[in-house]
Amino acid sequence: MPVKWVLHWQPNAGTTVNTQIIAEVCQCVEGINAVKDGRWKVNLSFYRPVLKEHANAAEYPREFLGVALPEQPNKYYFVVRQHRLVLEADLAIQTIMEKLQSYKTRVAIIFEGFQYQLGDFRLRVGKVVPVHSENLRGIIMEIEYLPISSWEKSHRIMGDFHDILQEALSKRSAPGQFVHLEPPLADFALSDQYTSQHTCVQYANVMLQLIATVQATQPARN
Repeated sequence: MPVKWVLHWQPNAGTTVNTQIIAEVCQCVEGINAVKDGRWKVNLSFYRPVLKEHANAAEYPREFLGVALPEQPNKYYFVVRQHRLVLEADLAIQTIMEKLQSYKTRVAIIFEGFQYQLGDFRLRVGKVVPVHSENLRGIIMEIEYLPISSWEKSHRIMGDFHDILQEALSKRSAPGQFVHLEPPLADFALSDQYTSQHTCVQYANVMLQLIATVQATQPARN
């Protein structure tokens, strides 16, 4: 499976994310001769346990993430950070969870936007919004390099390509940059060969950063 980096937009101090930045990023991507190749969407949900009377809360993960990836339409993934687990299940698991009423969705997030092709690279640029809302929470980018499936071997070429993109964005005086933080793959016992589980751990990592960014840009409350 091709290696993928998931990056989030880090706004400059005193600025916030907005739809104009997304438009500028898309124009920048098209400016380096990337060809638009349709739309894409990733669904992510935070789950919390529904504790029955006399239930021992310690027996249940406090919270975990459910991730639906477009490249795996029949699968659903769970990232349990508390126990450093990433699990793959059939898509029907969502219906089973609803019927069992063991966990409920606390927050549901959509990552969606446009996909581009540029030689051996596939790029995806989009917004981060809650389900049933247009309240922009962040900007996301996926960089996928099709010829390589080794996480370690891909780092140099992925890093170089990231630098090229950032240089192109800086020429447009974009108020921020896309940041790639090394995800804790070893903590989840993931191998060097890239899988969808690697992507899910990256999304979980990015969500932590997006939450921190939103909190940092909100006015202090008394």
